[in-house]
Amino acid sequence: MTSTDVRLEPPPRQPLPGGPPRRSSWHARANAVVLVWLALALAAAALGDPLALPRWLPVHLLLLGAVTNAAVTWSEHFAVALLRLPPPRPRWSGLRLAVLNTGVTAVLAGAVGGVPAVAVGGAVLVVGVAVGHTAVLAVRSRSALHGRFSYLARWYICSGAALAVGAALGAVLVSGSLPQVWQERLLAAHVHANLLGWVGLAVLGTLFTLWPTVLRTRIVEGTSAWARRSLPLAAVGLVGAVGALTAGIRWAAVVGLALYAAAAVLALVPLLRTARQRRPHSGASWTVAAGTGWFAIILAADVAVVATHPAHAVADALGTLLPPVLVGFVGQVLLGSLMFLLPVVLGGGPATVKRGTALVERWWLPRLIAVNAAVPLTVLPVPPWAETSAWALLLAGLTVSVALLAAAFLRSRGLTWHTPSPAVVGTALGAALSAVAIGVAGSGLGPATETEPVAATGGTRTVEVSLGNMTIDPGVVSVDIGEELVLRVRNDDVQAHDLYLDNGARTPMLDPGQSAVLEVGVVTGPMEGWCTVMGHRAAGMDMRVETGEGSDAGTDSAADGSVSGAESAHLDLSGEMSPDWRPYDAVLEPAPGGTEHEVEIRVEETELEVAPGVRQSMWTFNGSVPGPVLRGRVGDVFTVTFVNDGTMGHGIDFHAGSLAPDEPMRTIRPGERLTYRFRAEMAGAWLYHCSTAPMLQHLGNGMYGAVVVDPPDLEPVDREYLLVQGELYLGEPGGAEQVARMDAGEPDAWVFNGTAAGYDHAPLEAAAGERVRIWAVAAGPTSGTSLHVVGARFDTVYKEGAYRLRPGDDGGAQALDLAPAQGGFVETVFPEPGTYPFVDHDFRHGENGAHGLFEVTE
Repeated sequence: MTSTDVRLEPPPRQPLPGGPPRRSSWHARANAVVLVWLALALAAAALGDPLALPRWLPVHLLLLGAVTNAAVTWSEHFAVALLRLPPPRPRWSGLRLAVLNTGVTAVLAGAVGGVPAVAVGGAVLVVGVAVGHTAVLAVRSRSALHGRFSYLARWYICSGAALAVGAALGAVLVSGSLPQVWQERLLAAHVHANLLGWVGLAVLGTLFTLWPTVLRTRIVEGTSAWARRSLPLAAVGLVGAVGALTAGIRWAAVVGLALYAAAAVLALVPLLRTARQRRPHSGASWTVAAGTGWFAIILAADVAVVATHPAHAVADALGTLLPPVLVGFVGQVLLGSLMFLLPVVLGGGPATVKRGTALVERWWLPRLIAVNAAVPLTVLPVPPWAETSAWALLLAGLTVSVALLAAAFLRSRGLTWHTPSPAVVGTALGAALSAVAIGVAGSGLGPATETEPVAATGGTRTVEVSLGNMTIDPGVVSVDIGEELVLRVRNDDVQAHDLYLDNGARTPMLDPGQSAVLEVGVVTGPMEGWCTVMGHRAAGMDMRVETGEGSDAGTDSAADGSVSGAESAHLDLSGEMSPDWRPYDAVLEPAPGGTEHEVEIRVEETELEVAPGVRQSMWTFNGSVPGPVLRGRVGDVFTVTFVNDGTMGHGIDFHAGSLAPDEPMRTIRPGERLTYRFRAEMAGAWLYHCSTAPMLQHLGNGMYGAVVVDPPDLEPVDREYLLVQGELYLGEPGGAEQVARMDAGEPDAWVFNGTAAGYDHAPLEAAAGERVRIWAVAAGPTSGTSLHVVGARFDTVYKEGAYRLRPGDDGGAQALDLAPAQGGFVETVFPEPGTYPFVDHDFRHGENGAHGLFEVTE
């Protein structure tokens, strides 16, 4: 076989009227999309924690956004160019990328916004693009499978298949439908399918031809043979590793990764021979070479991690390798490739391409040194100042690279790019470094705190820690400065918890009964620890690591956490409700026929208008406060399908049922469901509510409803209404301030059926002379009610399963008093037309939202 010189699309010698050629313009736009994702990834990395963004977000902005767009675009381009295939229709290419980016956006938005259904839908779109892209590539390249570059199509087909598998695993993960241990195994499999399969195979396959092109030399003889030999080994190894990680078989995963690493070594042979033929000499070539070198290091580290950790702990252990993976390998290969490819696809003639190349490679040597010197410092045990400086240098170097690529793109579109003076460059770089350093210092990517260097004493303190009952036991751990702290953490609760320390050490999420060893490291000062599940820290799941010096044990953060409920004064209850507000329908329909009732109740976290012009995030059953009303007769059976569509664990407790609570009232995780079946053996107005601790928070945020079981002798009336009284706590659900007000019993307002003063704006209806029955349940969670209708008297009072007053009795009643979790009904006949207010006659409640109106007509 003779050596072959591979060229990308030759640029035209003269600029064409009306702009660059069509395909070049297409690739330029596609690479602009890549640059946008890169810029978003850098911004999220620098500002993630200050903006309360999740730490996985920059990872997915880079890998799922930038890398996936680049891989789809360039795998098609190289396959078409080198296999001499007809160019694809621009409509197909555009549609594919549009769907891909829609899917990526949905995945990120759904995951960040806590809407799993949106994220799963986005993942399905990504899988669809991967399958479609791979299938089209396979079909179109069939005629070229025996050609000189046919191996290229095979690498891309395997890469696309890996993306389909990886994205499908991601969809399962984001749905949160599996037990925790399976989530962690699938996360490890998801990482390997995408990183080694989708990215790794695409990179290796492309380098067979791109690497000689970047070096501007010929492909060495034997390249195709090395490519053909190494691919089956890589594919078998990858399938074995992903399957074994999913099944939790460590040794099989190690064998699979060893096969994959061996295949990568074989694939690197022709690349090294090419480099001996002509050494790297440009910014693009050195950047690609550095990225490839990091890939080899990562493979070795990956094998070591998998060999020393159980499958469910692999993903967490790989977290320390994120900088080498994301920046060292993926980032540099992507940026190096763009440094070479972007000026070419922007076109404009040799001189323009040369100027574009000079622009994107400007200061390439300092950037290359900065990035590759900084990456190890982000992983190795170095002083905090060195780690912070490394992160600042790293992000600044990458930002400059992305900015130069963006400048080249903009200049090709007619925007002028002036070369800045050295003084301007120095000033701008200094400002950028300072800004990035500030962002990194608070981002959690770097060290958590700046502390003076502390010499390790060599001693180790090991403490047994129990999680459960909304506490962390022990709540205080004393350690000498310089001692290494190891926590043996066990979840003794019935719901999942974890433990996070503010130096960044954390356990995985632990299912009930699971344990983990948390190596906190050498203690240099006091630290805080807590469970990261929403609301659990505020409920008391925190701990403190105190040191022998400077202990501030005398301060108790919980003691000063109370917040006045004076915010209720800021609610304008006389204001107007929003035009799209709809009141909770207080009309109580008669009990349906039959004795078996099937109901589905889904947990939903949604935003509701809870007072005039005030919207609040609420935890709800079926999207409303209170949840759906269940009504039946004594002896009826209710079968409730309870589905957790929220982002944290929830349960449900029906006071109307009598059964062992162990199973039906257990907490289920997001995505799970359970069936709750009970027989209504006693009449009354019953409360149901979330049964997950801390119940104070779950009820206080809206998770309650009512079950009405008719007494056997219940007479028909003209109208029936149901009022469930609750409390309103504004602010972040589960946040410290909100929980402090709950603990103090200081709501911002009181509500009937979820809205403060709602029935002032949507009065209940009746007619003079009609008999009206008003059912009531006091949901609390901390206060009851004294229900009173101004201008009316009750001739019937039924409370907690018994009549206290019936028509024909001598006396009457003025209020229905209910303690929290009690229920009943009253009946009245309005004597004449008019407006009759109803209130909780505890006027702290009535004047702060617990009131409404009856509009009585003729």
